[in-house]
Amino acid sequence: MESLNLARWQFGITTVYHYFFVPITIGLSLIVALMQTFWMRTRNPEWLRLTKFFGKLFTINFILGLATGIVQEFQFGMNWSDYSRFVGDIFGAPLAIEALLAFFLESTFLGLWIFGWGRINEKIHLGAIWLVHIGTVLSAFFILAANSFMQNPVGYTNNPLTGRAELTDFLAVLTNKVQLVAFPHVISAAWMSGGAFVLGIALWLMWRSQTPEGDLGMYRRSARLGAIVLLVGGVVVTVTGDLQSRVMTQVQPMKMAAAEALYDTSPEGEGASFSIISVGTPDGQHETWAIRVPKLLSFLSTGTLGGRVEGINDLQAEYELAFSDNALTEAENYRPIIPVTFWTFRWMIGTGMAAMAIGAFALWALRGETRRLTSKRWLWTSLAVILLPLLANSFGWIFTEMGRQPWLVFGVITTKMGVSPGVSAWEVAASLGTFTLLYGALAVVEVGLILRYGRTGAEPAPPPESLDPSERDDDEPFVFSY
Repeated sequence: MESLNLARWQFGITTVYHYFFVPITIGLSLIVALMQTFWMRTRNPEWLRLTKFFGKLFTINFILGLATGIVQEFQFGMNWSDYSRFVGDIFGAPLAIEALLAFFLESTFLGLWIFGWGRINEKIHLGAIWLVHIGTVLSAFFILAANSFMQNPVGYTNNPLTGRAELTDFLAVLTNKVQLVAFPHVISAAWMSGGAFVLGIALWLMWRSQTPEGDLGMYRRSARLGAIVLLVGGVVVTVTGDLQSRVMTQVQPMKMAAAEALYDTSPEGEGASFSIISVGTPDGQHETWAIRVPKLLSFLSTGTLGGRVEGINDLQAEYELAFSDNALTEAENYRPIIPVTFWTFRWMIGTGMAAMAIGAFALWALRGETRRLTSKRWLWTSLAVILLPLLANSFGWIFTEMGRQPWLVFGVITTKMGVSPGVSAWEVAASLGTFTLLYGALAVVEVGLILRYGRTGAEPAPPPESLDPSERDDDEPFVFSY
């Protein structure tokens, strides 16, 4: 394989792996902050126990996510040096702010929260975990601003003398129309993942026979909270996803056409249909068979039933004329890999809707205060509900990035022009193998730690006399003992 293809595989593998941690981190930070707020308002010791329990799992996930994220920035210099040189002036500002402001905000206050139990004022301690959540959200905002530039470049000028894109309007980069819809979509999807994680852990603890009867009400309470966060996040994801599809139709019509395997442009007034299942020719240029919903694609893309949606073949011809005279933008095929975009788009929607359905069913099943979940289906439900939103997030990002191909920055520079010219295929293959083995080892560590500390459940309830804040000893709540 060429170094270009290997570099793309490496970036894809490491990014998808890293993004398993990110939505759980964002979502769990919100839920842990909510749990501690409920404890502060009610003084119910069960909320305190849940705060410490899920806070421990959040800390594990945060640390492993940090370790996997460091590799992402290294790859820009290792495998994508030409791309880094071209967009360095654009990416420098949002990524520097993300590192210096958002990351240090969340990491500093996470340390204060972990080691501050019983040592600092309770309200300040509560504020620390809320600042952790705000830091994770800000971190996502600035990273998405950089990614949105790749989808819809704004606020820059291309300097032909230096061969670099130069930043001219930082505010335009931050308020990119893609950014304004992608940011709430990503954050709400993270809330879904965090809520599903709490719901799945709580359902499993309620199902297993070793859980004390006295703790069932506590885990039922956390399961309800997780289900509510999952459903609220799902509703916001649905609304923002609809808005995002319309923006995508404006700025990246080829991606939208590829998501639907729409090969020929739908005339104004007729409306384009939405394909539930589509089979195309091996070269990806024609459709041979499909099951379609009439006019639905036009509604999703334009907000009207008869809106015009451009097809893949017409866009290919249009791009050939528009970009054939520029070495940075010339490509033989401006179509993405149609089966990948088509199916990841549907798997993203399907797995997200399945997670919401489980959340709604669990919320209904957890009504009342005495029911114990004994059926084995709850074991598989607890596992499925954790995995489904993570898969939806991964499919969504694969669709977003693969659907942009062959572009690194849409309409500005193609992927083949951004790869490091001095890196051989063997060198990329060596780093790919190394990172794959390293990430495999980290996966074993992550799953092992989550299982070890997740199966123990919350700390035992303290004796009644220690519930008074002046008598509680909370000095070392986060000691990970074996």
